[in-house]
Amino acid sequence: MNDEFHQIPQRYAALVLAADRTSADPITQHTGAACKAFASVGGIPMIIRVVDALSACDLISTIILCGPPEALHVHCPELKQRIASGQVTWLPNLDSPSRSAENGLSQIPSDTPVLLTTADHALLTPSIVQNFLRTSLATPCDATVGAIRQQVIAAAFPGSKRTVIRLSDGGFCGCNLFTFNSQGRALVRFWRQAEDLRKHPWRLIKQVLGFKMVFSYLFRLLTLRQALQAVSEKSGVKIQAIMLDDPRAGVDVDKIEDLMLAESILNKKASGFYNDDSSVK
Repeated sequence: MNDEFHQIPQRYAALVLAADRTSADPITQHTGAACKAFASVGGIPMIIRVVDALSACDLISTIILCGPPEALHVHCPELKQRIASGQVTWLPNLDSPSRSAENGLSQIPSDTPVLLTTADHALLTPSIVQNFLRTSLATPCDATVGAIRQQVIAAAFPGSKRTVIRLSDGGFCGCNLFTFNSQGRALVRFWRQAEDLRKHPWRLIKQVLGFKMVFSYLFRLLTLRQALQAVSEKSGVKIQAIMLDDPRAGVDVDKIEDLMLAESILNKKASGFYNDDSSVK
């Protein structure tokens, strides 16, 4: 019995950032939703898609939602029901993503690992979450960041414009998926310090990366491992990238073009284009 108990993987608390950061959000304006997180994608509010994907993952024990403001919840009955039932714990968002994340972390026991994601991850699936968390659990580090090679997304979704970090070992896209153990939580404080310097770019460069690393990036002399090592040294947190292979992991809904892409992907899934929850024909 004891052996069986020790084989059970540790479960994560999921922290979802769900606040609008601008009153002129293009998705909100285009859809007429009360806030970006409530915008419908394939007939379902984005935030509900994210919550349902997390709920279906057996490595998730708790879901904490930071935002949207409570006054807006009336516009999303599905979310109100999940909060009322205890499936989701709601917290008010603060004035920046990092501060919201810090506040959320303060509600979670320090020995509980945390998954951080965002409400605009409309194509998130249980298998993407499960694969990311299982690999993170098996990786000796304090924090992990989900990433996907740009060519994987380009092959699956030709013409899609994603933000690409171009390094000497290839182009990489973020997946809005992060994990932290107790030591890794310091990375959120490091993130807040970087946010506080966003209006002073040269101080930001100096304190977060250093000029040498910036020049290496500009001339594409920097590998992904070297970039993460630089942030690890500055933050005191050992960070590793988890490479994902499902192209949907690299699609968030920030622009109207993203919304159209997400809708088309969901339509293809409904018509059988997707073999299963994690692969593309």
